[in-house]
Formats: sequence, structure tokens, C-alpha cells
Amino acid sequence: MPDEQRLPRWFFARHTVEVARQLLGMRLVRIWHGQRLSGVIVETEAYRGEEDLGCHARAGLTARTRVMYGQPGHAYVYFTYGMHWMLNFVTEEDGFPAAVLLRAIMPLEGIETIAARRKGKPERLWTNGPAKVCQALAIDGSCNGLDLCLPQAELFLEWGKPIPDGRVTIGPRVGLNNVPEPWKSIPWRFVALEQ
Repeated sequence: MPDEQRLPRWFFARHTVEVARQLLGMRLVRIWHGQRLSGVIVETEAYRGEEDLGCHARAGLTARTRVMYGQPGHAYVYFTYGMHWMLNFVTEEDGFPAAVLLRAIMPLEGIETIAARRKGKPERLWTNGPAKVCQALAIDGSCNGLDLCLPQAELFLEWGKPIPDGRVTIGPRVGLNNVPEPWKSIPWRFVALEQ
């Protein structure tokens, strides 16, 4: 019997920008050593297709991007700057490369573990960036390609409380300094404002 709390595959099998916006307010859950670590998603970015020059798929189908071309509802986890892991959720139809980058969460469960994994950092800096989320929730390359929709998945998303438009800021994606327009400034970043 499916877990009614978990986001189903159809949620991911839609236009990437729509999924990125609607992920705000949903819960990211990581089961790590039998413990639930979780947080509410508060910042995302959409990356869509080979024509999107900010997207890894601009290079076409490679060993690195293969997961992006696969079935929606899978984790695309990559290593960057020689030190950081980044978590993305594959979207749209099988064969079309697209994903949503998870940029930030507000921790909910497993607070002591999250604090220990982000040792020495103030609480406001625990999960306010994509690499920080991965460090806090023990997400690394072993999670690349995981099916987030399997009943036994140890990395998945759950329904949360949708964030109303009045509490969402939309703007350009972060860190695309060398990417040409219109891709550098396209408004595909979504941030939930604090209440």
C-alpha cells in the first residue's frame, strides 16, 4: 500500500518550473542510520533541457547527466567545486533532461543530528544552501539515481503546507555568472519568505 504522505511520481512528471515552485512547503526526508532527518523546502531552482545554458544537460547525454534524462522522481546528486554535493529532483518525461535543484530547507526532524553534522555553525546557517543541506542530511554521491518514489526509499519527499504566492520571491538563479542571457537572468529561482 503506497504511503499517502509521500510525493508520487506524477508530481515530478510535470513542467520543471511548475514543480520547482510547488516544492516550496513540501518536506524533504532522509532516513539515515534509522533516524528521520527532515526539513521544509524553502528555496529551489529549475534547470530544463539542453537549450538551457545554465543546465548540465547543455553538454548532452553524458555519464554525469544520464540520471537527468531518466524517469522523473529520481535524485540527481552531483559533486561540485571539488568539495560539495548538490541534490536535484529529476522532472518531466523520461528522455527529457530536467531537474530542480534543492537550495535550502528549514530543519524539522533530527535537529541534534543536523546540528552535529553542521558542527560549529549557527542554526541559521545549517541548511541555507544546497551543499549545506546535503552535509546536514548525509546526502552524497551514493544517493545519485535513487528513486524517491519507492515505498522503501530512504530519501524522499512528503506533502507539506503549500506556500502562498504572497510569500514567494521569484528571481534569477544563483551563481550562473558565465552563462549568457536569457539563461543567466531567467526567473527560475523560488524562495519562500519567512512568516
